[in-house]
Amino acid sequence: MNKKRSDISIKKRFPPNFWMLSGILLSVTLISTLILSPRLVVMHHSYNLGDIADKNIKAPTDFFVEDVSATAQQKKTAREGVLTVYDYDDDLSNNLKNQINKAFNLPRAVFESTPATGEKSKQPVDITTAVRAMKPEFEKTLGIPVNDGAYKILENEKFSTHISNLIVSILSEIMRNGVVSNKDLLLKGNDQGIVLKSLGSDSETVAQNLKSFYGLDQAKTMVRIIGEPMLKNLDYTVVNLIVDLTQRLIQPNITLNRSETENRRNQAESLISATLNKIQRGEMILREGDRVTAQHLLKLSALKEQTGKKQVFEKGIGTALIIFALLTITYLIHLKYQQKILHYQNKNLFFISSVIILFLLILQLSASLAQELAPAAPVTLSPATIFYGIPLSAGAMTICQFLGFNIAFPFAIVLALISAIIFENSYELCLFFLLSGIMGAFWVQNCKERKGFIEAGVKVGLLNMGLATITDIYMIDFADFKILWDWIFAFSGGVIAGIITAGITPLMELSFGYTTDSTLQELANLDRPLLRRLMLEAPGTYHHSVIVGSLVEAAASEIGANPLLAKVSGYYHDIGKLKNPLHFIENQQGGKNIHNKLAPSMSCLILISHTKNGIELAKENKLGRAIQDAINQHHGTTLISFFYDKAKKLEKEDQIVNIDNFRYPGPKPQTRETALVMLADVVEAATRTLEQPTPDRIQGLVQQLFNKLFTDNQLNECPLTLKDLHNIARSFNKILNGIYHHRVEYPDKLSPGEQKEKNGSTDRQPADTPQPVPPADADDSPSTIKRLGQS
Repeated sequence: MNKKRSDISIKKRFPPNFWMLSGILLSVTLISTLILSPRLVVMHHSYNLGDIADKNIKAPTDFFVEDVSATAQQKKTAREGVLTVYDYDDDLSNNLKNQINKAFNLPRAVFESTPATGEKSKQPVDITTAVRAMKPEFEKTLGIPVNDGAYKILENEKFSTHISNLIVSILSEIMRNGVVSNKDLLLKGNDQGIVLKSLGSDSETVAQNLKSFYGLDQAKTMVRIIGEPMLKNLDYTVVNLIVDLTQRLIQPNITLNRSETENRRNQAESLISATLNKIQRGEMILREGDRVTAQHLLKLSALKEQTGKKQVFEKGIGTALIIFALLTITYLIHLKYQQKILHYQNKNLFFISSVIILFLLILQLSASLAQELAPAAPVTLSPATIFYGIPLSAGAMTICQFLGFNIAFPFAIVLALISAIIFENSYELCLFFLLSGIMGAFWVQNCKERKGFIEAGVKVGLLNMGLATITDIYMIDFADFKILWDWIFAFSGGVIAGIITAGITPLMELSFGYTTDSTLQELANLDRPLLRRLMLEAPGTYHHSVIVGSLVEAAASEIGANPLLAKVSGYYHDIGKLKNPLHFIENQQGGKNIHNKLAPSMSCLILISHTKNGIELAKENKLGRAIQDAINQHHGTTLISFFYDKAKKLEKEDQIVNIDNFRYPGPKPQTRETALVMLADVVEAATRTLEQPTPDRIQGLVQQLFNKLFTDNQLNECPLTLKDLHNIARSFNKILNGIYHHRVEYPDKLSPGEQKEKNGSTDRQPADTPQPVPPADADDSPSTIKRLGQS
């Protein structure tokens, strides 16, 4: 029990469509925020070096600007502070020593070998031959070529150990000091020194005295100097031989390691942080009229990069809240009470939401494209000039086509205010799009033909030109023929808005089941196939429908409803009778009534089915949701009293007639246009039964029928007021008096003795005879309606 009460309490607290409405608002807010997300940072101005600033730019928040030159200088200093790395091959001296000893041992072994018995006389020749044969191997092992003269001297000295030891000693002394291949390159780092990295042990030492190292040429010179005390007692030729071999065996043991040096310098450079200068919030970055310098561009670039990353989340939340508040307040104070919104509310709100999202996409893409194209344009154009060409007014024009100006007006305001987020709260552009959208909706509201959209677009274009001129005057901006380009883009934006509206309207009609005035104008043509079929197959119904269309059109004009929609609804409201036209009395001929042979319940089912059949025909012919509603609702839940009374007379004692079986299923009329069709349908059918349709009788009949429908609660769900009913009755009376006006009756020839009635007609009642009032469903009750011309 408590649970049921809580459920009832919740339902009373929230309207039935609360969750659907909340879902639509939240979805639109989220999607709109995502669309605007690229623009949720400070709007960045596209300037090139040397441009003139068109407005002041201040720092919206604290940010840092890198001092590129200072950072580069620090990196350069860091690189220069890294010592050059040289590889020191400490094993090279030993390798050369082993190489020399091994080479000399090869021929020396021949001389040291013991000669064979009995071959003493041949021994010198054989040794010489064997030693000379070893010359290629000696050169290969030594690592350098030896000419024949030098080799002969060594042969004469029997490749003495003393010679090889002298070469090794001199060479080791030089290599111990260090030999570098390019001493000039080495001396460039003389101020700082170098890093000697031992290849054998990977140990490192820093060498400061770089001049002490030998260059390759210097090392060769030092051979004679170092070897002079060692070679002073030797023969001159042997000395020269030793000096020559030693010089040629010298190799650099200190070599530059470029790769290691570069890696160490890059690493030192990477450790240097950028030198940043802080720009405080409110600090002027660029003043209006200043020429843009490289420093300005550096600050603007830093502002774009840093504020974009920092603000996108905060501004995203703020933007979402602004959009949600804007949409919610607009709905609560305006849209909630609009009758066109209340009827099919969810569909209408979903349609409005779709248009908002669509045109925000167009606005976002156009704004981004404008900023990209402006710098690349062959003529000098600012992004603001291209912004005038954005066809944003097409959004309000599209809404007006389906929901009217009262809905399009707040929509234009909402769209213009949201556009201000994209254009960095630009007052001028917000006002431009606001006035353009409102007037575009105003001019397009009465468009009945497709060319009307283009005419409205031209008007919007001319208005845009005026607004662009006012903006330029306000901003005092007339440089470089700017106003001429503003006019071109502003006018183009208006014309394009009209073209977009004309193109998007049919798509929206198909997507959301709307029916525009342009479509209604086409449907109002009496040569339409469906109406021609009605004229040929059900002429009585056709005539009735045409009169109903005339009645509702005039009445709709009186109460501010849509006359065109009302008229077309009147034309098509009874098309369901095409399925069984002879079951309706207005189409019967020869006085035969089919219903005399049917049970009342069956007759009632046939009559009621014409609304269902009409809806099926309307869907097949794509008449639109508004026409289908008129077909479905024009009888509401009225009672078919003739067959109900007939059923009661025929009922048996053990049977009870259910009155609900003799009522139309509804629903009751939901709109003013549909209610007008119901009233006109009943009044037109009943008026035909008046034998003397004088103005007073017509007025009394209309009043009585209106009262009957009113007291039967058939008008409870439509927005008609008592004042509207009064105006409708007055309009109906005027039209019906024109149709059924009094005519002069011509005398007929009577047989002798036959006396005429006072009114000159033998089949009519006197004028003062009370007329029977037909039931509300008189057009569907053939046995109770006496039509004019029938006996």
